[in-house]
Amino acid sequence: MSEQIAIRIPERLARSLEELVRAGRFETRADAVRAALEALVDQERRRAIGERIVEGYRRIPQDDDEFPELREAAIRSIREEPW
Repeated sequence: MSEQIAIRIPERLARSLEELVRAGRFETRADAVRAALEALVDQERRRAIGERIVEGYRRIPQDDDEFPELREAAIRSIREEPW
């Protein structure tokens, strides 16, 4: 299911959008707008995750004694990759 929304954009932005379509980067202006919105939503999701990670380290700071164990765990996980 999809939802239709109506927006107004400045002429300059509309021309740039049309140039992207003419250049073949997107099939339609709607495709370009959808791609931009998806990128924005993904960027915001990643920013929020980053903030939660930072907050977690603020609440429970990493201890230097953990580094050898973390290094070994990282090496094990890399070795387990099927490449």
